[in-house]
Amino acid sequence: MSTHLLTAALDAAERGWHVFPLRPANKRPALHGEDACPLIGDCAGGHRKWEDRATIDPDRIRRAWADRPFNIGIATGPSGLVVVDLDMPKPNSSTGTPCGVTTFGALCERAGQAVPTTYRTRTASGGHHLYFTAPPGVRLANSAGRLGKLIDTRAHGGYVVAAGSFTATGPYTVTDPTPPAPLPEWLYALLMPRQPVRAFMATPTAVNASRYASAALRAETAAVASAGEGVRNWTLTRAARALGRFIPSGDLSRGEVEEALNSAGLRAGLRERECRAAITSALNWSIAHNAVGRPA
Repeated sequence: MSTHLLTAALDAAERGWHVFPLRPANKRPALHGEDACPLIGDCAGGHRKWEDRATIDPDRIRRAWADRPFNIGIATGPSGLVVVDLDMPKPNSSTGTPCGVTTFGALCERAGQAVPTTYRTRTASGGHHLYFTAPPGVRLANSAGRLGKLIDTRAHGGYVVAAGSFTATGPYTVTDPTPPAPLPEWLYALLMPRQPVRAFMATPTAVNASRYASAALRAETAAVASAGEGVRNWTLTRAARALGRFIPSGDLSRGEVEEALNSAGLRAGLRERECRAAITSALNWSIAHNAVGRPA
């Protein structure tokens, strides 16, 4: 088993993915923590966390996996990856709880997009990991539930368990060996860091800004339409605040944002009066905080 895991770790490194050892048959890092750091070797200049010690160096990988069947962690940030984690409901969940794959499929459908074809693995629990290359020059963080229930993402500061690893519940296997596709614009629009419109408009051209504004409108309305009971109002408010920053710049009109979000809120099961009130309040807040030419 050690040889199999070593081969899998080397294969990942050949793709440019930075790997580090996880505990055998486990998902937790096998590297020492800061409290137990001996301050020697890699840590001679100070404790280095697993993300800093992840490597593509084949010699270091061979030494690390020489004696023990470590599972394989891929540090997504250094690897230039964004991984969408489509999880399974917990065993004690209600029988009607959709899995992450179903929720993600619904999100894609409402955004008018096909489920992306990209490198995909099946997790030990039966979920799926979709690998994408990160947009250049962008530092995306991890997210939990931002795209929908049982959908998380791993980017800077995160890691995923690589194919070839295994736990007591089963193996991690490749289900689609297609090379990772670039993160789709509409997904990026949902995951991109929230920032003032002036900073956003510093991107190279207004054409790019308009393209991302349109992608953001599609993605945010899809997220609202697919939001489940208990998070619908929160999702609607967050979407309105996110889209409101495109109004002062002229990339989107207030009318089209209001109508798109109201329609999405109604599809999610909200009443029109509460939709209108939430949208108006959130857009007013966003426009006030992102006004073009507002003193710094």
